[in-house]
Amino acid sequence: MSISKQIYASVIILLLSCFSLTSQNSSDLIEIKGSISSAETKEKISQATISLEGTNLSTVSNQEGKFLLKIQKSLENKQLSVEAIGYKQKTITLPQNLKKSLRIVLDANVINLDEANLVAYTDARELVKRVLKKRKDNYLGDKTLMTAFYRETIKKRNKNASLAEAVVNIYKQPYDNSQRDQIQMLKSRKDTDYSKLDTIALKLQGGPFSTLFGDIVKYPENILGPQVFGAYEFKFGKLTEINGQNVFEVKFKQREEVITPLYEGSLFIGASNLALVKATYSLNLINDKKVNEMFVRRKPNDVRIKPRNISYEVNYREKDGKWLYGYSKADLSFEVKKRKKLFKSIYSLSCEMAITDWEISPSSSTWDTTFKINEYIIMADQNTGFNDPDFWGEYNVIEPEKSIESAIKKIQRKLLKDQKNSTGLGGK
Repeated sequence: MSISKQIYASVIILLLSCFSLTSQNSSDLIEIKGSISSAETKEKISQATISLEGTNLSTVSNQEGKFLLKIQKSLENKQLSVEAIGYKQKTITLPQNLKKSLRIVLDANVINLDEANLVAYTDARELVKRVLKKRKDNYLGDKTLMTAFYRETIKKRNKNASLAEAVVNIYKQPYDNSQRDQIQMLKSRKDTDYSKLDTIALKLQGGPFSTLFGDIVKYPENILGPQVFGAYEFKFGKLTEINGQNVFEVKFKQREEVITPLYEGSLFIGASNLALVKATYSLNLINDKKVNEMFVRRKPNDVRIKPRNISYEVNYREKDGKWLYGYSKADLSFEVKKRKKLFKSIYSLSCEMAITDWEISPSSSTWDTTFKINEYIIMADQNTGFNDPDFWGEYNVIEPEKSIESAIKKIQRKLLKDQKNSTGLGGK
């Protein structure tokens, strides 16, 4: 059995030798900051969706539960909607003083799935087939222009070695056709500390496409396509709820007799409309030689690579009865060892993308994709943006966690030192 070579994220290991949905003046913006936590456990809730009601503006909370949403002053009387799978949706009336950080607490859902639904869906495999058949009914059938924020990091063990961020336009094709999405870069910045990478450099190939191809409703062929569907086992997991809707969890994993590396994970499916609202999955790494063939595009002959983790997550959002891509993340980890070297190095690569604004394009419209980026892009170093606190302007971004904040501060200090040295202010 073969599997498609279209990979969501791939790695190159080497030896070292505008367009916007909205345009507004920054003085017309208001920043809404806050954190989201669980009422029961007090733990921070990551990847919760925070949106401004009556608009398509949104962001997601980071791994520490923090968020920041930029809105126009004319919208300050609207309400915030906060939602996360497994929790009750909450609506927040914005306070008069928006300089104070909001502390939002979500209550866990109590599941009351009626017996009729339990009887209706007894075969997990058939349920997944129905989900794939209904994607034309459940997901947007229009061309959609999306603005998104993308971040990728490369770490050697726990130390940040590379940080890249970008705001992009996504030209999202309808879910009922086979045309591929396109991406246009609006703003980006990147810095890599090659001293932390010793004699090996890792580059994430694909950039924003690494996360966009995680949209398995649009691109099911690599995970649940006809050529591999029969290689999986399916079974029901726990029951949960999102936005007042009961949600099935369907667990899947490759059959024991299947040799080709496939995925194992969970699909979260709305009980009433059979829409996929979330998916988490990871690659089976037992056959590491085959995994390397899938993910490692290039490497020196004297370097041995062993995959440690390759996992993905994708979340969808609902608007007026239709679902659309909202957030995705890819995490990859590799063990790298050079021949005749005693020690090995552990490298972790992570990338995530969140939709922050979107609008449906008229069916007759023609997109200007002159400056679209290639699916196999490797983001180029462009670190000047780290010195500008207003670099992102009106664009919404995912708030950086403490480790990323620390990395940005180090980059800023390095750039300031370089600037002083270049102007002769560093002195001997």
